[in-house]
Amino acid sequence: MAGRKTATRRYDAAKYLATEADQQAYLDAAFADGEPRLIAAALGDIAKARGMTQVARAAGLGRESLYKALSPDGSPEFATILKVTQALGFRLQPVQVVE
Repeated sequence: MAGRKTATRRYDAAKYLATEADQQAYLDAAFADGEPRLIAAALGDIAKARGMTQVARAAGLGRESLYKALSPDGSPEFATILKVTQALGFRLQPVQVVE
């Protein structure tokens, strides 16, 4: 068995986000974490699951710029996050945290 390599594939969360309930839970978890890059990446995964071209068109953005903005290395403007969130049918809503 020496010298035999294991084939691996890059994990793609979008493959596991088939339903709106899955997507909602995924986005909820990203927001619960509170890390901006994780939230952007989660929006990107959901957009991929639904079809990036369709989401980009609905958000009024270019597909390539949307890929870049929502990548793990991207740093999207808040306006972009709002446009994508709305295009995906979500709404950002402030909820008071009681500590």
